Amino acid sequence: PILSLSSGINAEWPLRPGGGSIVCDLNCEKIHYIADNIYCCGAGTAADTEFTTRMVSSKMELLKLRTGREGRVISALRMLKQYLFRYQGYISAALVLGGVDVTGPALYTVYPHGSTDKLPYVTMGSGSLAAMSVFEDRYKLNMEEEEAKALVCDAIKAGIINDLGSGSNVDITVIRKGEVEVFRPYQVVCQKSQRQGDYTFPRGTTVVTNTTEMVPFSALQVTDEEVMEL
Repeated sequence: PILSLSSGINAEWPLRPGGGSIVCDLNCEKIHYIADNIYCCGAGTAADTEFTTRMVSSKMELLKLRTGREGRVISALRMLKQYLFRYQGYISAALVLGGVDVTGPALYTVYPHGSTDKLPYVTMGSGSLAAMSVFEDRYKLNMEEEEAKALVCDAIKAGIINDLGSGSNVDITVIRKGEVEVFRPYQVVCQKSQRQGDYTFPRGTTVVTNTTEMVPFSALQVTDEEVMEL
């Protein structure tokens, strides 16, 4: 979840990418750097979100060098939505883009098909419904930064606890005018527990009923050979 404040942007995301029913990494970085004043959170396929944000980050740096100005959030949004629309949803990158530029704080969602929304608070991903319920219950205008941190942390925890695809730790990135503060991790929600017993078994526990001896190729002898003409 990401929350827009009058003074900046609070970005927060869970850190558990999975492959089917397997959790691949308990501490994956899902808040991606776009520019010094812009960051992007990704849900969906981790590789797609990683390389899509890298590409846009490179384009934003080239734009900054060409114009001599700090990039705007709307510029990164335009690049993202046009790129994703071109592939009609086959790039599984559901993104939340936030940053602070000359126009103030800006917050957008980018769906895999390229459609976008601009909202004061947004959630994306498999735990987004649980996180959104916390936002809708407790969000208010003109929140203080510490109050906003607590709100987005509770929203993330709701997504982690109520969704098997989200989990482990909570990261926070606070984007202010001319300053970015990263908290990684901000809070560890799901601490891996210790095993209750010893699951190693001594040799000989399983009875071997028969054995098959493997003969190496070097021990084989050719007794008959026929060469076919081409």
